[in-house]
Amino acid sequence: MSDIVRYGIIGSGMMGHEHIRNLELIEGAEVVAVSDPFENSRWWAQQLVDRELQEYEDHRALLRKANVDAVVIASPNHTHRDVLADVFETDIHVLCEKPLCTTIEDARWVADRAANHHGVFWVGMEYRYMAPIARLLEEVRGGTIGRLRMLAIREHRYPFLPKVGDWNRFNENTGGTFVEKCCHFFDLMRLITNAEPLRVYASGAMDVNHLDERYDGRQPDILDNGFVTVDFEGGIRALLDLCMFAEASRNEQEIAATGDLGKVECFIPEATLVVGKREGRDITAETIDTDATVLAAGAHHGSTFVEHVSFRRAILDGTPAEVSAEDGLRAVAIGAAAEQSIATGQPVDLASIL
Repeated sequence: MSDIVRYGIIGSGMMGHEHIRNLELIEGAEVVAVSDPFENSRWWAQQLVDRELQEYEDHRALLRKANVDAVVIASPNHTHRDVLADVFETDIHVLCEKPLCTTIEDARWVADRAANHHGVFWVGMEYRYMAPIARLLEEVRGGTIGRLRMLAIREHRYPFLPKVGDWNRFNENTGGTFVEKCCHFFDLMRLITNAEPLRVYASGAMDVNHLDERYDGRQPDILDNGFVTVDFEGGIRALLDLCMFAEASRNEQEIAATGDLGKVECFIPEATLVVGKREGRDITAETIDTDATVLAAGAHHGSTFVEHVSFRRAILDGTPAEVSAEDGLRAVAIGAAAEQSIATGQPVDLASIL
């Protein structure tokens, strides 16, 4: 195929726009079409490029009429399975935004079919590609901290933003906060520990956000804070600390991996990496640079750009996706287990739900 990869964007809301802005920065990538049922979303997508985009209300029309090599699915979470059912009728390469689906059952359905899809199937887990997190992973894999025993991830941030149709206010559309928002972190846990989860314990609630909101008389049911502990193979323990009413935080993400020889931490958006070694109590810090243009193209610390460079390379080289549908399934499963543990007050064994 040509070195030019032509993209269609399915779902041109906030995240769809981020994908367009980043693809515009990549030589050999060209967004040619968008589909979205909302005209205003399509109009805003058109403003991001200096050429005429093909516009469609329905993704099926885009798949049928647009000359695209790949699609990016950035439509609401609960639409992913139905959209993918149509994509699987083609050989088009696909990057599907997280979460893969809102339920384990739907995610398993997708993963089973993705295994036989002729195009590259990639799940959008942008956090893997944040430069400070990638550096932390290098230190862990390189043995700097010895044998990893504990992993702690904190995200203290602003509330969920408004979305078209207010779809993200309800668990039935999102899968729940720990599926929708936190599948990124559960994916990181699997990546950093290089192990599979065994058991999930969680506590959480909706304590501050959305309490006074009503949509057609319904109150939102999405959680806004919680702790999730995950036991992994080999005795490694991981913790997620999520708070979505913590705008006054120095860093939105903080990750600490601790082993028997020391600890490595990264902080975002401060973009620092700190390594501490037990012997001599030696502590060093470095700043991890990311190009300012790339940083400005999205809300994920430059990671969407890196993700797309890798996705395009896989398309051209015929290599496997770095983030597979199975990875997406397992991230959804941990999130669903966390939601179940919060609802029941009981730990959840992953083997019982996968």
